Amino acid sequence: MLDTAEQKCVRKNHTPTVGKLLFEAENHSVRLFTDLVIGDGVQANQMFILDGHHSALFDPGGHLTYQPLHTAISRLTSVRELDYVMVTHQDPDIITSLDKWLMYTDSKIVISKLWQRFLPHLVPRYIFEKSEGRIVAIPDQGMDLKFGDNIIKALPAHFMHSVGNFHFYDPVSKILFSGDVGASLTDSPSGRGVRDFVQHTKKMTGFHQRYMVSKKVNRLWVAMIRKLDVAMIVPQHGHPFIGYKMVNNFLDWMENLDCGVDLITSQSYQIP
Repeated sequence: MLDTAEQKCVRKNHTPTVGKLLFEAENHSVRLFTDLVIGDGVQANQMFILDGHHSALFDPGGHLTYQPLHTAISRLTSVRELDYVMVTHQDPDIITSLDKWLMYTDSKIVISKLWQRFLPHLVPRYIFEKSEGRIVAIPDQGMDLKFGDNIIKALPAHFMHSVGNFHFYDPVSKILFSGDVGASLTDSPSGRGVRDFVQHTKKMTGFHQRYMVSKKVNRLWVAMIRKLDVAMIVPQHGHPFIGYKMVNNFLDWMENLDCGVDLITSQSYQIP
């Protein structure tokens, strides 16, 4: 039996044209796209929130995802009127389609102030000129972003894969979009939630040991997340964690994981 929050995190049949519906209540809906990367690219999830006439897209990806994602969103709302493109960090699978979102939408680009100055390297000058007044540089401590009558919280997640890193929390759906934290390696993500957490850790451990900097940072992040009402965690790769029990399983695992510098020894730095 699912609790109330879990019931709202509905799980309907996946429809490639409109994504998987994760949450729907009144004028607020959250959708997840899982299968837009075709070929040899790294599987990546994109999350989209529609709140009345307001909309936000999270980690839109690169050229592999732009066209199908644009088409999918256009079935739901006016792409030109997209409020925000929000990016957790600077990697190619996160943001290399930036030039197209700047060109074909009026959205604001939300990114860490640390990576803001690198944006001109991603797009031609004539397109970057269109970004004037449209870049929202998140300070290190994070911020609240006005979203219709609601907000989206940008939460600090520095050194959790990137030195300037943010996660995004939607208080209405109680969904946390966690970037590479919680990522798993899978060839066929359907958007369904993790079923067997113990088995699922086999798909996360190696990645997190390499890309998360230390247990100390993990524990600071977990302590922050536990202060929020999080009913679902959606990473940028692999399956989401749906329901309070599964979310807590993941948080417990994260705060006890030795990773990054915890595992470094002199053997890591040898002359080849």
